[in-house]
Amino acid sequence: QVQLVESGGGLVQAGGSLTLSCEASGIIVAIHTMGWYRQAPGKKRELVAMTTHDGAANYGDPVKGRFTSSRDNREKTVSLQMNRLKPEDTATYYCNANIRTGQNGFLNYWGHGTQVTVSS
Repeated sequence: QVQLVESGGGLVQAGGSLTLSCEASGIIVAIHTMGWYRQAPGKKRELVAMTTHDGAANYGDPVKGRFTSSRDNREKTVSLQMNRLKPEDTATYYCNANIRTGQNGFLNYWGHGTQVTVSS
C-alpha cells in the first residue's frame, strides 16, 4: 500500500521560511508528478507546486517567486521551500503524487496533510 507522509509544518512569523517534506513509501514502480496542494478553512484546495519526474515544476500564482519545489527520485521525496511567508499562506498542506504500483496505470494519492500557520 502506498503512503505519502508529510513533515515540516509549524508556526512561523510573516516573512519567515519553512521547509516541508513528503516521502512516498510502499510498492512503487514509478512516480510521475509529485507535489503540493493546500487548503485554508472555508476555501477550496489549490495547487501550490507540482514537479514532474524530470524536475520541471509548475507553481500556483500566489506562491510564484517565493516557494521552490524539488524532488529526489531515488529517495521518493519532494520538498517545498517556502520563503517570505504571508498570513494568507496559512493552510493545511497536502502532498500529492501520481504513482504506478504495478502493471496498471498511474493512480493519484494524497497525504494526510501538515499544518502551516503564518502569524502577522
